[in-house]
Amino acid sequence: MSQHSRFFCSLLIFACAGFCQEKTAAKPEPDILILTDGEKLVGHFEKSHGSTVTFKSDILGEVTVEWSKVQEMHSAGKFAVIAKGVVLGRHADTSSVPQGSLTKSGTNLTVENAGQPPKVIPVADANHVVDLPTFDRVTVHSPRFTEAWAGAITAGASIVEATQQSRTFTGGISLVRATPVESWLAPRDRTLLDFSFSSGVINQPNTPEIKTSILHGDLERDEYFSGRAFGFGRADFDHNYSQGLDLQAKLAGGVGYTAIKTSSTSLDFKVSASYVKQQFSAGPGQNLVGISLFEGLAHTTKKGIIFAQHVLYTPALNQTKAWSGELGGSMAVPVYKRFAFNTAILDNFLNDPPPGFKKNSFQFTMGLTYALK
Repeated sequence: MSQHSRFFCSLLIFACAGFCQEKTAAKPEPDILILTDGEKLVGHFEKSHGSTVTFKSDILGEVTVEWSKVQEMHSAGKFAVIAKGVVLGRHADTSSVPQGSLTKSGTNLTVENAGQPPKVIPVADANHVVDLPTFDRVTVHSPRFTEAWAGAITAGASIVEATQQSRTFTGGISLVRATPVESWLAPRDRTLLDFSFSSGVINQPNTPEIKTSILHGDLERDEYFSGRAFGFGRADFDHNYSQGLDLQAKLAGGVGYTAIKTSSTSLDFKVSASYVKQQFSAGPGQNLVGISLFEGLAHTTKKGIIFAQHVLYTPALNQTKAWSGELGGSMAVPVYKRFAFNTAILDNFLNDPPPGFKKNSFQFTMGLTYALK
């Protein structure tokens, strides 16, 4: 090997050794979490929401503990601490939010940032603690339209084989995209998408076939004026063979107000102007102009059981007899991981159906629900 080759090889070896040493030196120090019983966890502090702490232990993996059980914690990472009652708007100044390395001692959190005096925050006042990259990302950028969707898929069936042959299938999908997803950021917009169906047939010798076909789909977009008030536009499409309704298309736009918004409960009220076009299997169709009044409640218990209820009333102004209403409720009980047992009722009311059809269409369904997120 020539002298020049040996020189360049030596230079390359020293450069690689220096790079590896730099990478090793740059490896962050592990975080230390000491519990009140003296147990010591080594790993990385990830986040905190409310009274719980998420810590990724090198040995135990991801664990969740109460702040009250943490005696001491030291983290080299950078975090932002959002106090209780703080809700940041779209263009909020985030400089007042404590940001830096985090230490917990006794009942206080201490946030330290170079060049600034340490900030001491009582643990009881710290509603959320998130890593700084996440904090910077969600306060500046909005998720793409294909992101941040949540919802559930429900399916059920009933099959009877006897003198009668009966087949009934029910199902649906419900999606919601609310941005931002973080509760400490003021809501900006919400998109709702729903589709449900109930289809069945009963066959019996020497008897005409009995058919059931009920379809519903809707799309709604909400834009928030403030933390609770919003404007919205909505489109609904319905088909109900049992009421002689071939197609009902409704377009509505108005305002809404979120009266209750917590981590477990939400209550919305909406009022809107609406245009409804109805086409029936027998008799002429009609065009209706009116208003729509809506109330919707959702509540999740500590055991993860989800209750939902809604009421919709749509009086027509140009034909007062042609008013309609809807009442619904559901309960989803967790069964296994993302699966839940779901029961639901839905009562649709048309005050002026075609002759020979009842005004009410009542459904009771049971099935299995899979949560998408």
